Amino acid sequence: MTRPFLKMNGLGNDFVVVEAREQPFRPTQAEARAIADRETGIGCDQLIGLEPSDRADAFMRIWNADGGEVEACGNATRCVGWLLMQASGRDSAVIETAAGLLHATRGPAGAISVDMGAPGLDWRQIPLAEEMDTRRIEVLAGPVGAMQPPGAASMGNPHVVFFLDEEPAESLVRGLGSMIEHHPLFPEAVNVGFAHVEAPDRIRFRVWERGAGMTRACGTGACAALVAAARRGLSARKATLVMDGGELVIDWRQSDDHVIMTGPVEVEFTGRLPEAVAA
Repeated sequence: MTRPFLKMNGLGNDFVVVEAREQPFRPTQAEARAIADRETGIGCDQLIGLEPSDRADAFMRIWNADGGEVEACGNATRCVGWLLMQASGRDSAVIETAAGLLHATRGPAGAISVDMGAPGLDWRQIPLAEEMDTRRIEVLAGPVGAMQPPGAASMGNPHVVFFLDEEPAESLVRGLGSMIEHHPLFPEAVNVGFAHVEAPDRIRFRVWERGAGMTRACGTGACAALVAAARRGLSARKATLVMDGGELVIDWRQSDDHVIMTGPVEVEFTGRLPEAVAA
């Protein structure tokens, strides 16, 4: 029999979610790519499997559109948190990921908040191939236009964030993002963000996601951008991140150093996986 799935998105960053707590779901890299393919498959940025967990309501396994498994995805965590809360009738849920436990709660006006934990700011946590101050790293030989040297942070997955004096153009995100993704400085590859700080509490942000390409939003990228901007004194510790798909509110709490991400979720449709990739 084929398996049901739920198509969801957070700010246009879209996911195919498969329930795997009763029946295992472990697609091969080729099968994950086939599901994510927008021409011949269902189409998504990430494929999500919900597996049993003895530490949380569910374990969230994540495959990027290229079929590679990754540690974290902020927008997917909000979607999964909403699903688990809908199923339980509670106002909170705990999600286990390869990056650790994440706590989701209901926010205002139907939004979902996720405590993403403290950012990893040491060069070994991101990781980088060599020691350097992650506030301002050297990844390019020289400046590119109005772009400042980037900062780096881990939100359970590696991020580098460039700062621009103007809104990041799509051509720059695609061109430089694809080039930096597999730069030797990042042994596990990297998500590449481009931020323009419009005001201390408002940041325009676009991202090239590792293994997925240019997406309409990236939750962990938005968190990393806020952290990188605040560390440089370019923004406050709480700001609205404006992405192609919409807005997230990111709060890097002073009290415990945790990053809280709040934003909407949307259910698009349900369906069944093709038999060839349903096992």
